Amino acid sequence: MNPGQHVPAHVVVPTRGTASADSRYEWRVVDIARDVSRSEARAVLTEQAEYGRWDLVRSQLFYGGARRVWLRRRVMNVRRTDDAA
Repeated sequence: MNPGQHVPAHVVVPTRGTASADSRYEWRVVDIARDVSRSEARAVLTEQAEYGRWDLVRSQLFYGGARRVWLRRRVMNVRRTDDAA
């Protein structure tokens, strides 16, 4: 990696594994690097919660300062009510 190259502060992973078809929740895992400040991490998670309607389920702090956060949101299954099926 070059000295001037930008390193991403966090990594958002849409899903971990495969969810079953009848699952009520959609999952997202956010990995936050150790060099990200607490206020920056809070800003990332607040943005996810406000605009993506995600709820914080679990957080894990690793040796060295890296963090992993599990977010979930309810899946809305909407059925058509008109006869255009």
